[in-house]
Amino acid sequence: MAFKILDASAFYAGIPFSSTAKYHTTLQVYDEIRHIKKNHGALDMLLETGRLVLAEPAAESTAAAVAASKRTGDYEQLSRQDMSVIALCMELGGELVSDDYAVANVAESSGISVAPVMTRGIQKAGRWIRYCPGCRATRNGTECRVCGTLLKKRLVGNSSKRGLV
Repeated sequence: MAFKILDASAFYAGIPFSSTAKYHTTLQVYDEIRHIKKNHGALDMLLETGRLVLAEPAAESTAAAVAASKRTGDYEQLSRQDMSVIALCMELGGELVSDDYAVANVAESSGISVAPVMTRGIQKAGRWIRYCPGCRATRNGTECRVCGTLLKKRLVGNSSKRGLV
C-alpha cells in the first residue's frame, strides 16, 4: 500500500507519533482525537510536516460505506467518524489501520485491507443476523414476534474475510 488511513484507535495507540510515514485521516476523526498530545503540539507538527493529511470522502463514497455497513449489519454500531474512514478507504484505496471490530468487518467485507493496531484483528468478516434462541428463527427487531424471547446476534458469512458485499 502506498499509504495508510487511520481511525481513532491508531492515534490512541500512538502510531503516527512514532513513525516518519505519511498517513491520512478524516476531519471527523481529527476532531475526535485532537486532544491527544495537545500540550505538545504533536498533531500540529504532523500536519505541518505533511506526515498527516486530512481528507474528506465524497458523498458517493460515504453513501457506499453506509450501504456496506447496512449489508453487514454493523450500521448501528458505527459512528460518523467510523463511516468517514471507511468511505475514505473506499475512495482512495489505502489500507485502514483500526482495532474497531465493526469498522474492520465492513472494511474487510468490502475488500479493504485492514491492519490491526493493538489486537490480532478480526478473524472472520461477515454479516450479523438476529435470531431467536427459543424458536431458532431469524428475526428482525429486538424481540421475537412469535415467542417474545429477546433476540441475539450471530455473525454469518465468509470465513475468508473477503467478498461478502
